[in-house]
Amino acid sequence: MRLILLSLRLLCLACLWPVTLLNNHYPNRKKNKDVHLEEHAKHKYGGRIDYKVKKQDSTKSLLIKTEQLLRIEEHDFAMRPGFGGSAIPVGIDVQVESLDSISEVNMDFTMTLYLRHYWKDERLAFPSGNNLSRTFDARLVKKIWVPDVFFVHSKRSFIHDTTMENIMLRVYPDGNILYSVRITVTALCTMDFSSFPLDTQNCSLELESYAYNENDLMLYWKNGNDSLRTDEIVLSQFFIEQFNPSSGLAFYSSTGWYNRLYINFILRRHVFFFMLQTYFPTMLMVVLSWVSFWIDRRAVPARVSLGITTVLTMSTIITGVSTSMPQVSYVKAVDIYLWASFLFVFLSVIEYAAVNYFTTMEEMKKLKNGKLSEFDASQAMAFDGCFHDTDVELSPYPQLADLSMDQQVSSQGSTVPDPPPVLGTRLRRSRPLRYRLQLLMSNSYIIDSYSRILFPLAYVLFNIIYWSIYS
Repeated sequence: MRLILLSLRLLCLACLWPVTLLNNHYPNRKKNKDVHLEEHAKHKYGGRIDYKVKKQDSTKSLLIKTEQLLRIEEHDFAMRPGFGGSAIPVGIDVQVESLDSISEVNMDFTMTLYLRHYWKDERLAFPSGNNLSRTFDARLVKKIWVPDVFFVHSKRSFIHDTTMENIMLRVYPDGNILYSVRITVTALCTMDFSSFPLDTQNCSLELESYAYNENDLMLYWKNGNDSLRTDEIVLSQFFIEQFNPSSGLAFYSSTGWYNRLYINFILRRHVFFFMLQTYFPTMLMVVLSWVSFWIDRRAVPARVSLGITTVLTMSTIITGVSTSMPQVSYVKAVDIYLWASFLFVFLSVIEYAAVNYFTTMEEMKKLKNGKLSEFDASQAMAFDGCFHDTDVELSPYPQLADLSMDQQVSSQGSTVPDPPPVLGTRLRRSRPLRYRLQLLMSNSYIIDSYSRILFPLAYVLFNIIYWSIYS
């Protein structure tokens, strides 16, 4: 039995031995067949190999690597295109997505935009049967040359990276390239607050090549004024009046002249917010301070408390506006209005101080002359806090009696009869300023009467001048 099994094994080995020798003798038969097919395809398409001619150019379905297609390994992309020749033109267009914030304290603005670059690099030209472009992401950008555009006077900037880096690279068969990136940048805006909050600010975002001067790289707006497009932008405190591009040159003493592009925009502030928060409360405080002119001059607690309240409220408004503004060395329009209003409120307090002083001096004089008893004076001030003019004999024109007696004496000594007085006429005599001041001091209630008219008229005149200048 063992002999039978051994003989069967030997017979199987003898049958398989020729097949094994044949495979070892032709190991590259399949590979040679593939090479023959490649040579046939090269002869058919004129020396160009197209692996599986496709209906559309898509990098995802290519059988060869992108680096081989664009011949990246064959060139030095650390050098700009056309190195040693004329400056390479790089076209720019911008689409502003949003104007996120404008800070008066930091004097800057934050803008989100799509920045697109256009240039031609013949080193990246590739064969294409249907002349369609190929689109790549940020992974290929690091392997080729791209313009080094930066934002002048920028404080912070970043490229959005959710969910991937927002970078797009599109290469055309003839070597034209579109490079687009989504950026948020915070840049400086030098603002003038002389007319704040009735001001208009001119801001600009400036683009420039960092390493290449005008001899190596020429920046320009690709479509002229149409190179700058904006979405509908609505701001809370500003109205965007104008968006326009411009260009110029910037000189650096150590490196030379550089092309610079400007994104200019004009911002006009909405004044209604400040009318509600600053101007209307200020006007009400000034008008409230005039109420003291209609309060009895002997109501000391009422008039003093009203004056102090309006003064403190004005101080609070001024402090609130100052904290929300940068510390500039010049006077702003809102400062002029607030401090002028504060002056009106302060003068109303000073007016009552003068009225109270003259009233006290008048009473002391009458006490000394015996026209007012001490009991009546204390009673007038202690019981109801008001001084009643009907309780005191006030003679605003004490010299009138003497003047009438002098006229009678002069008429008796004169032989010429005086002409009869004409109906409706009144004798007037020019009195010196000292006499008028004494009359005002002896009748302090006249100060309140004049203040009721002069203060409103002066404040209305101030508002007319103020709004005609700054509006």
